[in-house]
Amino acid sequence: MRTFFAASLAAASLLSSVAGAQAADPFGTWTRPSTGTQVSFYDCGGKLCGKVVGVKDQTKKDTVGKVIMTGAAKSGDNTWKGDLLNLEDGKTYSGVVTLEGPKALNLKGCALGGLVCKGETWTK
Repeated sequence: MRTFFAASLAAASLLSSVAGAQAADPFGTWTRPSTGTQVSFYDCGGKLCGKVVGVKDQTKKDTVGKVIMTGAAKSGDNTWKGDLLNLEDGKTYSGVVTLEGPKALNLKGCALGGLVCKGETWTK
């Protein structure tokens, strides 16, 4: 039984490495828990981009279609860095996106050279 389990783990690991980005992939629609805003993250020329595709609060429907992240570059395993637009104040911050799991994406915006940061984990 142990041999079968070990072989199954090895096969799963091999399939995971062959599948590549599927296991650690930020692409798709993510929901910001504090506002219910839905953002689609997608590949844009080998970088990570994101735009608003839905809102819970209909007074914010004018934000649908707005791009909140353009050209974030992969900076490590499951991490991308680039500019991040805060729809609440209209300002752009230095952003870090970290894929924490298949259904958890953390977005963090920083100001003052990274001295002040605020982040939130979004769900898929």
